Amino acid sequence: MIHVVLIEPEIPQNTGNIARLCVAAGARLHLVGPLGFSIDGKEAKRSGMDYWDRLDLKTWGSWEELLAAHADPAPRFWLLSSKVERPYWDAELRDGDFLVFGRETKGLPASLIAAHPDQTLTIPMTEGTRSINLATSAGIVLYESIRQITLAGKSAN
Repeated sequence: MIHVVLIEPEIPQNTGNIARLCVAAGARLHLVGPLGFSIDGKEAKRSGMDYWDRLDLKTWGSWEELLAAHADPAPRFWLLSSKVERPYWDAELRDGDFLVFGRETKGLPASLIAAHPDQTLTIPMTEGTRSINLATSAGIVLYESIRQITLAGKSAN
């Protein structure tokens, strides 16, 4: 199973869309707080449609709490950022990996990226493009991980 992690998401519609994406892909969604909205709010519910009851969802109060819960055996965390150089397709993505995305307005903390330079990936964009929508970004990398896992002959679910 692939894990999608949203650290402090701010826009409920993005989170709802990513929740629906995770259901469709058989991925687990981890929401790391504080959240900028209530997952019970109408915007998140509407964008997630009727998929919320099928979602494999875990919520965490902090990044440290999520890490502590997954310390043994330690999984691989891939940090996605527009501020790094390594394209996501250069990583050998595997079943059990965590794909970590930051806030819509700020991305991941620079300190987190600096502490784990070998675990950072980006979605290449044309010059002058600052970012891609969070839900779109999650979909791109999630389905690339499923493609790689499938080609390797292993189940992504």
